[in-house]
Amino acid sequence: MAFTLKINGTPHEVDVDGDTPLLWVLRDVLGMTGTKFGCGMALCGACTVHVDGQAVRSCQTPVDSVGDSAVTTIEAIGETPQGKALQQAWLELEVVQCGYCQSGQIMSAAALLAETPKPTDDDIDAAMSGNVCRCGTYQRIRAAIHKAAA
Repeated sequence: MAFTLKINGTPHEVDVDGDTPLLWVLRDVLGMTGTKFGCGMALCGACTVHVDGQAVRSCQTPVDSVGDSAVTTIEAIGETPQGKALQQAWLELEVVQCGYCQSGQIMSAAALLAETPKPTDDDIDAAMSGNVCRCGTYQRIRAAIHKAAA
């Protein structure tokens, strides 16, 4: 089936089955490899993107459910004020260790800051609880979110 997806402000025509996960359309069809495959079951958060500003797990989001919603990926999050501030804080505080989960971490954090500009530790913990970091950089992630919110 043919779909027109609005990704990072640009329309993209794709011809895939409607039940194809958005993650595979982004990575394999469109070559946007910043969004990562982690578990395939929406448990780890590595595949997080925004659909109309909401953080969603793209590995479990069928492309036919996206419709005309705006999809934002890690490739464009730095164009938003929250995303730019987060990326800068991530660098300044050296959050990244292996880096594999970080695109999903930043996408979840950006959705949090868009909704809660001055989050508490509890707000951050709740919003980020679905994102797994195998390297355990959770304290640096929390500090970077606070820094970006300042």
